Amino acid sequence: MSENQNLLAEQRRALILDEVRRRGGVRVNELTRKLGVSDMTVRRDLDALARQGVLEKVHGGAVPVAEASAHEPGFEAKSGLEPTAKEDIARAAASLVAPGSAVALSGGTTTYTLAHHLLDVPDLTVVTNSVRVADVFHSAQRTSGPRQGSATVVLTGGVRTPSDSLVGPVADQAIASLHFDVLFLGVHGISPEAGLSTPNLAEAETNRRLVQSARRVVVVADHTKWGTVGLSSFATLSQVDTLVTDAGLPAEARAEISEHLNRLVVTGERECGDGPLADAETPSPDSTPDSSESSLNSEDPADI
Repeated sequence: MSENQNLLAEQRRALILDEVRRRGGVRVNELTRKLGVSDMTVRRDLDALARQGVLEKVHGGAVPVAEASAHEPGFEAKSGLEPTAKEDIARAAASLVAPGSAVALSGGTTTYTLAHHLLDVPDLTVVTNSVRVADVFHSAQRTSGPRQGSATVVLTGGVRTPSDSLVGPVADQAIASLHFDVLFLGVHGISPEAGLSTPNLAEAETNRRLVQSARRVVVVADHTKWGTVGLSSFATLSQVDTLVTDAGLPAEARAEISEHLNRLVVTGERECGDGPLADAETPSPDSTPDSSESSLNSEDPADI
């Protein structure tokens, strides 16, 4: 596809990774034809994805990495995956937050991206077990100095995981004594059978406490998390109020989600329907909104 010649590197790599996962492996010459780029460009992209640990290079192409259910990638490795989708999801999720709310953000690269979008929401109380999320707010205060309406941040404490979350008894005890309006939850995997899951047993328990302490639970996860199952489940889909995801989520997954969740938000697509799930529909070409605009902008944040 010659129109793909001008794709950003991250967009090309996302397309390559989707193709590898969908087909179980691809050849270099197939990717050069599909993307309309040179053999050398494809090989550089495969090298970059292999360094991130998300695929394995083989002679003439690449195959998916066969991850064990207990494998937990580090924060930096996960940061390079689906960056555009995470940005869109974070922007949509941030529009749900009302000034003065008490919000919780779990660990994860999508919640880390969300934290940047919450900096301008006044008078928040932010509870988090993520060192990275807390640093976003603290760095903003160090840069701009104390200002009226800046967030109050509560960092739980605990034992640090490879993804820079704080977990264990100290974190669990701190969270159990708190109550917040909405929890934004990043996940390792989502499936109808296993619900929400993680490879880390201690993190699963801490996430259970977060879910129990929240009035509303909003999962922020790109489409690649669907169908992934980690070692330990910590919540069922019925415990989730809203899933904010991207347009890569397949139609069959949306249908399954509609059986369990109150609301599905797909970034870049309109919400519709008056039933228990306000699902997202694919607009007609003459009414397609700008993908940078959240489908939630017209929503009252208190209604989530």
